[in-house]
Amino acid sequence: MPNTIKSNENYPNITESDSWYNRALKVQKPITQTLAKGPGQFTKGVAPKYLQKGKGSHVWDVDGNEYIDFNAAIGPLSLGYAYPAVDEAIKKQLEDGITFSLMHPLEVELSELIQEVIPNAEAVKISKTGADVCSAAIRVARAFTGREKIFCCGYHGWHDWYIGITSRNAGIPEAIQNMTYTFEYNNIEAIKEALDEDVAAIILEPFIFEAPQNNFLQELAQVCHENGTLLIFDEMWTGFRIALGGAQEYFKVTPDLAVYSKACANGMPIALLTGRADVMELFNSEVFSYTTFGGEALSLAASIATIKEIRDKNVPAYLDEKGGIIKDGYNEIAKEFGLENLTKCIGYNCRSMVTFAPEAGNGLEVKALMQQEMIKRGVLWAGFHNMCFSHSDEDIQYTLSAYREVMPILKEAIESKDVKSYLKGEVLEAVFRKTSNYNIKPALAKA
Repeated sequence: MPNTIKSNENYPNITESDSWYNRALKVQKPITQTLAKGPGQFTKGVAPKYLQKGKGSHVWDVDGNEYIDFNAAIGPLSLGYAYPAVDEAIKKQLEDGITFSLMHPLEVELSELIQEVIPNAEAVKISKTGADVCSAAIRVARAFTGREKIFCCGYHGWHDWYIGITSRNAGIPEAIQNMTYTFEYNNIEAIKEALDEDVAAIILEPFIFEAPQNNFLQELAQVCHENGTLLIFDEMWTGFRIALGGAQEYFKVTPDLAVYSKACANGMPIALLTGRADVMELFNSEVFSYTTFGGEALSLAASIATIKEIRDKNVPAYLDEKGGIIKDGYNEIAKEFGLENLTKCIGYNCRSMVTFAPEAGNGLEVKALMQQEMIKRGVLWAGFHNMCFSHSDEDIQYTLSAYREVMPILKEAIESKDVKSYLKGEVLEAVFRKTSNYNIKPALAKA
């Protein structure tokens, strides 16, 4: 769609957003359904809090302000807002119904399509959220191996087995906390030392922003196989973005199990677990994992339409090309202003992230400054470039021009050593995610 965003003289009016926020404070705890969308991740006083609509790669907040959106609804929008082919599939199914008293043929059709495009999909299980299928994968891995311990790397949802190792683990029994361990990405030697006969599964995001080194994923698969440990790829972010068949296709590594959700239905709620038939067979007898809305037909129709669109239009190649322009462009602009050692855009082209070195100052303050200035210029900015098929060349060039305007402001603030004084709103809040402070121990050290 044409870019109608213009640089604003003033920060956006967010009166209506604040009104909804004040109403929410009286009735909701918490007021956001997912942390990444909440006001803690957007500088209060400057950023909007509620969005009203989206079209293509643009969104409008409840005050009517328009923005280019690089958050992609925190991942689900692989194609874009109100994407015609997907919306038509939803509308067509809506005429026949949403949820039924028996199974629906779309469950079979989607599973057949998944089996065609995802390498390890000997069998498919359909659910509603990423946390659902991550937990189903862990449960079936424990059942299949007869083991209890889990090694993980990345973010895997809100359920007890994972959140127990984060700072938000209140309400989770200590016994459950003690069965999950974290490891450092690319550190294969630490994993080899720590693996023992009671590790049921290793679950990881195939990459977050750091690339695998020295055949890390291939070696991890071999180590798991030799130890009788199942390898699980959490492909919430990599699936259908880095390649049609996800990271397992891209890196040519076939895990025992894999989980998908964000990108596969362009915003509709659905999640997929794929894997070996012998492991998945346990869902038919010993392992319980069911949900009433797993067969909800609007999401099934949306997923089929989305995956076909991704396949037929080679969307991963588009995301790679356009994402590369914005990632490389940011780094070139940082270099122009002599900030290349203080800020850098990292990651794979389909999903990159702006980072700030410790020398730039308080990271949350620096990020808040960048965010407030990008929002002023009509870019809904949270530090990421989550690319979708609707991001146009105009969107990208405009965003790079906004970065070029903001970079000298950032430089001045950093050089002043008082970034906070440049903020018009509040400092961002830290996210709890635990991807460091790794707690696996070598097997020989365990008593």
